[in-house]
Amino acid sequence: MNRFLKICIFTLIALLLFVVLFFLWASSPTLSEDDYASIITNNYEQKIDNDSIYGIVTYNIGYLSGMTNNTSAEKPRSLFEENLKKAKDNFLQVNPDIIAFQEIDYDAARSYFVNQQNEIASLGYNYVAKAVNWDETYVPFPYWPLSIHFGKTVSGQSILSKYPIISHERKVLERVANAPFYRDALYLERLAQISSIRLEQKEIKIINVHLEAFDKPTRVKQMDAIIRLFEAYSKAHPTILLGDFNSAPTFKNPAIEKLLSLPNVGNAVFNEEAPSNTYDTEAPFKRIDYIFYSKNSIAYVDGKVLTQFGQTSDHLPVLMRFKLK
Repeated sequence: MNRFLKICIFTLIALLLFVVLFFLWASSPTLSEDDYASIITNNYEQKIDNDSIYGIVTYNIGYLSGMTNNTSAEKPRSLFEENLKKAKDNFLQVNPDIIAFQEIDYDAARSYFVNQQNEIASLGYNYVAKAVNWDETYVPFPYWPLSIHFGKTVSGQSILSKYPIISHERKVLERVANAPFYRDALYLERLAQISSIRLEQKEIKIINVHLEAFDKPTRVKQMDAIIRLFEAYSKAHPTILLGDFNSAPTFKNPAIEKLLSLPNVGNAVFNEEAPSNTYDTEAPFKRIDYIFYSKNSIAYVDGKVLTQFGQTSDHLPVLMRFKLK
């Protein structure tokens, strides 16, 4: 074997070894699986004044990156500081009893190592359920510049409550079946986060979801799974299903239509002819964030899309006020 061929073989082996080691490093978690679902109890001063009418908000907070989310735009620390302040100021004004977040960061490099969940909980939310769905050291999106791919990303879904959370479950939904292994290893898990909250001596079920954004067949299967969950829980408990469904009624054969057509399921702040859009916040053009509830056990009072949050995220939050029957 001549010297040139030996060099080529050695270079190829070295390159292959580098790729394997890099992939193993990139896909390695920073937390143990025991840390992926937890209930946290705080001791903050609370402001509770609801007269048996409760407020609940769903908010894809987009890790407080505003309209820069999913773009390669520069994300300075000041952007996150300003958006965190705006979010906290608005939550103080709205004063919901329960908040369900999607895309909230827990001490992640991309948002300058601020635990956004704990910052907002400090407004008086003494009960927190945390469900991690993204735990990576390398995220290859957006594709450019390469420098933004590096750094710990720990993100997920959180339920913040002024009333006791008595149980919590993190349920992983079906993944994209035909995704290449490298994408699957570096992609977030889609979750149904299920918490039980004690209200008026009753156990209310909150199902917080963030469904698949890029593959419709998978989103349809996930929708079927959460409908089964909702129907099972709502037989025995007041049940609220909310979150980012990544499906608009204007889509062709939308997955969300399955929920919209169920007779015993209410839908807050929704009119099919004028659906109060929630995405994006620069010029809202589609409704993909929802709050559904069991009509037999929950009375809808009112609600609205909270436009005052502006471009704190690329989504707008949705508020529902309700009473227990």
